[in-house]
Amino acid sequence: MNAPAASRAGRTLLIGSRGMLGRAWAELLDSRGIPFEPLDRPDFDLTTPHSLVERIDASVGLVINCAAYTDVDGAEQAEALATQINATGVGALARRCAEVRCLLVHYGTDYVFDGKANRPYTVDHPRAPIGAYGRSKALGEEQLEASGCARLLIRTSWLYAPWGKNFVRTIAGLLAQRPSLRVVNDQRGRPTSAQHLARASLALVELGSRGTFHVSDGGECTWYDFATAIAAGTHHACRLEPCTTQEFPRPAPRPAYSVLDVERTEAVLGPLPSWQQNLSAVLRELSPP
Repeated sequence: MNAPAASRAGRTLLIGSRGMLGRAWAELLDSRGIPFEPLDRPDFDLTTPHSLVERIDASVGLVINCAAYTDVDGAEQAEALATQINATGVGALARRCAEVRCLLVHYGTDYVFDGKANRPYTVDHPRAPIGAYGRSKALGEEQLEASGCARLLIRTSWLYAPWGKNFVRTIAGLLAQRPSLRVVNDQRGRPTSAQHLARASLALVELGSRGTFHVSDGGECTWYDFATAIAAGTHHACRLEPCTTQEFPRPAPRPAYSVLDVERTEAVLGPLPSWQQNLSAVLRELSPP
């Protein structure tokens, strides 16, 4: 097999293969025997036109974009950089994919919503970001849609993996170091295993899905709930205490409620595995923080 069956026959490119989600994709493609070409800085830069023209030509059938500016707090002081990567670069990438007529898989975020809802956000809910990171990602979605390329936009939330910088590894490290830990209990969302996200994404590609989908673990929780499960799974005696967002201020505002509606995805793939199930699998593989 040269590429996932539902993409046009051709090469598969994986942008950002060394990142948290990119690594999950790379391991999945390797395990499935699907050849791919990893594209990472400094050899490839999606914000540089010549990189796009040089590496994405008519022989490409599928582009998987896992590259993004993801520092939510840092974006408040570096919005221009976040926008260059998450919006301008994505727009240029999408237009190039339209030119060569290949499929583009791109990832969005729950941060494009304002967090004021009281039920899960559907795929067509109006975008209303409240921070710089969310604004950059929302603009990227707009440019993706305007490009006219064949696309699969997958929004996700609270991404974690056995590797990389993420909540699970951070909390596991702190639990081993501290007698007590305070965790925010008034932000609610859906955790997402990067390995599960890659598997679900590939399944959507192979089934010929197009448009916007939400992919996360099944169920929902607060950060405190999530941390409590991490503590139970790592058998640490650290005492966890719930706190409010106001008691734990950060430079960037966070949506209080960012649960993504996965109904469209489950209609195609069936029920998504629970966050508890996926967390248990990740904890068994956890590398040291």
